Amino acid sequence: MQDAPKVLMVCLGNICRSPTAEAVLRHRAALANCPLQVDSAGTLGFHKGAAPDKRAQQAGVARGYDFSGIHARQVVASDFSDFDLILAADHTNLQDLKALCPPEYQHKLQLMLSFSDRAEQEVPDPYYGSDDGFEQVLDMLEAACDGLIKQLSKNKKCDYTNLGN
Repeated sequence: MQDAPKVLMVCLGNICRSPTAEAVLRHRAALANCPLQVDSAGTLGFHKGAAPDKRAQQAGVARGYDFSGIHARQVVASDFSDFDLILAADHTNLQDLKALCPPEYQHKLQLMLSFSDRAEQEVPDPYYGSDDGFEQVLDMLEAACDGLIKQLSKNKKCDYTNLGN
């Protein structure tokens, strides 16, 4: 997978949205025989080394996603050169990334939901809400990840038809 595109999913603390996005994209890319390298990070490092939120894991595991090996980390300067695409959960995360990102890599920054056909632009932070919020986040991320894989399939890098959509 050395030449596989590298995608970084980013939210605030890297314990809810971005690790869920990482798990979803890894799984759905595997279904589509889409070679991707996927990681996640937070714009802040206050959860460094922590496993994803238990509620996020419970909701994701119930849908077949694997969170093993995912631990919170903060975005570092080398991420901007190392990753081909850096997807932010919301506009605040995107603005934080733009402030950190060197000009030559700004084109790599987008919102996670920019690949979705859903009306929403941002993935809401479910951390302080009910368990239903984690289900809503999964619905949004599945649509966005499928959209990304569909986009990659146009370049003959993946087989979108294997997703069964």
